[in-house]
Amino acid sequence: MSQVLVLNCGSSSVKWRRYDGDRALDHGTVERIGEPGGGPADHTGAVRQILDGLDLTGLAAVGHRVVHGGRTFSAPVLVDDAVLAAIKDLVPLAPLHNPANLAGIEVARAALPDVPQVAVFDTAFHHTLPEAAAMYAIDRDTAERYDIRRYGFHGTSHAYVSRRTAELLGRPYEQINTITLHLGNGASACAVANGRSVATSMGMSPLQGLVMGTRSGDIDPTVIFHLRREGGLSVDDIDDLLNHRSGLLGLTGVNDMREVLERRAGGDQAAALAFDVYCRRITGYVGAYYALLGRVDAIAFTAGVGEHAAPVRAAALAGLGRLGITVDDARNDGGDGDRLISPDGAEVSVCVIRTDEEREIARQTRDVVGAA
Repeated sequence: MSQVLVLNCGSSSVKWRRYDGDRALDHGTVERIGEPGGGPADHTGAVRQILDGLDLTGLAAVGHRVVHGGRTFSAPVLVDDAVLAAIKDLVPLAPLHNPANLAGIEVARAALPDVPQVAVFDTAFHHTLPEAAAMYAIDRDTAERYDIRRYGFHGTSHAYVSRRTAELLGRPYEQINTITLHLGNGASACAVANGRSVATSMGMSPLQGLVMGTRSGDIDPTVIFHLRREGGLSVDDIDDLLNHRSGLLGLTGVNDMREVLERRAGGDQAAALAFDVYCRRITGYVGAYYALLGRVDAIAFTAGVGEHAAPVRAAALAGLGRLGITVDDARNDGGDGDRLISPDGAEVSVCVIRTDEEREIARQTRDVVGAA
């Protein structure tokens, strides 16, 4: 097949990238969607702007990132009316993201009626979670009625990074155990056993798990009840607090790890504490996933913080030497691109891998169209 266009619609932006086979041709981003004085009024306008500006001759398929596939979608699928309706039914599980993803699909289908459209789901990689990992310990009938379970997210990133880690190590993907750490404004950990996700930190929504730019990550549910009863906060107020005013932002007033590191280096105590909270949470997940996997061949850091914040990588793995996990300071502080940062001969290889979710979406799109 020839060219694949990937559309990655976020809550306020659309990233696009075009591939010819595995070779990236061009790319771009439309930002500040719906913001006053910003870009297009909505995602529909943003995708139309992208398509109008491209020569789409020879386009063989369009791959779309869809955040939530629920229990319905365990793999990428060709989009038809039934698939579109099923994605719409899942909007309550991802009210900020699935509508944007749907807009991109609908515009592309209308503009390119003869070009196959493929939906690639963030949650699909985690459909291999064992039930013991996916189930929450609440009343089963209630959980079933409201689709309450762990779904996991960042699936395309964890899939790409775990596979790329195996390539870097020269090991068969189906024979290694990897802990992948996607550390960006959103952050999640994943335990990958022989190419299959068996544990992941995000849950029913992207709120659970690691400390993030503006999200709290793991929190005692009693905090929610307390804020409602004692503080009089509405459900929407609490939702906004935990998703948009917590994490690094809540602890320091900024959500960018680069600024947190600068303030910490300058002696800012709030930034130092936020750094410790952030890294301690990662350490806990690495230790837990090591126990679940039984054997870990590699740990891979990826995304904005994971790829660029050497102090985070060092602190998150500090004290794990007895598990065979160590970081070489010189390698950690220098270098660029995909690389090892563990010492020669280390029992567990520690890597930095540049994530490429669009490339993974393109790969899965080619697989679906080629099999159709």
